[in-house]
Amino acid sequence: MDTFGLKIIASDRVFYEGRCRKLILPAPDGEMGILANHENMVIAVNVGDARMEIEEGNWVDVAVGRGFAEVVNNRVTVLVDTAERPEEIDVRRAEEAKERAEEQMRQKQSIQEYYRTQASLARAMNRLKVSQGKRWNL
Repeated sequence: MDTFGLKIIASDRVFYEGRCRKLILPAPDGEMGILANHENMVIAVNVGDARMEIEEGNWVDVAVGRGFAEVVNNRVTVLVDTAERPEEIDVRRAEEAKERAEEQMRQKQSIQEYYRTQASLARAMNRLKVSQGKRWNL
């Protein structure tokens, strides 16, 4: 199977740069799959579990934050807030962030604070999901 060039850039580092066989990204309207020679496009990326197949049957899970992906000339560039492998996630810290966000959701907040808290909760839940290797919809 053909491959394409993939570069995943998080706000703090270049997470991955190399060849890829398949890439599945969390998008606003569901998951978006990318294969070699994909049509050129720009995709919004949601907080979620991205998966990339580097070699035949070798899938890597990545907890990604919001951002976008650009597909041009058989190269994919993904720019996201965060990108973490399951083994890089501090589960205790993610659980604390989840509990903190859930407590804030129970309190009266402005609309802006509510959306910020909701985003924090989604990030924490995604980190926990990816770190435990589970797949469920948030």
